[in-house]
Amino acid sequence: MKKFSLFALGAWLILAAMGFGGDKYETLKIGAKAPMVEHKMASTNGETTTLNKLKGENGTLVIFSCNTCPFVIAWEDRYPDLARETKDASIGFVLINSNEAKRQGDDSMEEMKEHASEKGYADIPYLVDKNSLLANAFGGKTTPHVFLFNNDWELVYEGAIDDNYKDADAVNQRYLHDAIHNLIDGKPINPNDTKAIGCSIKRVLN
Repeated sequence: MKKFSLFALGAWLILAAMGFGGDKYETLKIGAKAPMVEHKMASTNGETTTLNKLKGENGTLVIFSCNTCPFVIAWEDRYPDLARETKDASIGFVLINSNEAKRQGDDSMEEMKEHASEKGYADIPYLVDKNSLLANAFGGKTTPHVFLFNNDWELVYEGAIDDNYKDADAVNQRYLHDAIHNLIDGKPINPNDTKAIGCSIKRVLN
């Protein structure tokens, strides 16, 4: 596994910390129902779909992501493993790009298609969240920001993928992995919320 460049991270820290309106939207609490599951969004596969259409038999994993945030770049090598893990668990998996302020540039649909293909997860649904409406409803703060739901669309885990974005081989706490397996096994998820670490979602400020 690659190690994330601290130099590259340093160049982005100020941007990652900038407010893009996310603080005004409250993050969903554990046990809350997912909003806007019938909201239509365009996918990189050319289709228009909804969260409900992508729902798995045992639940759904939603990750707010993007193309350029260094935290995403550090973590996204783990997306294909998550895709296999969720498939084996009959859990739907969808990536959401809510960076509306960068829609004409690095986070355009064409850039999303190219990026997903280059990084080996073109088969994972990757959706455009126009005007950041879904991010606002979820209270998504960062890229990445994880939301795991059971099959009744109740939130069972929220936060980070694991405890080490820099080096997958140095991970000690596999928060999302453990949450998925405990959900399937009917066991308590602990912790069920962790701090989402990443770049702020780039909303268009009104």
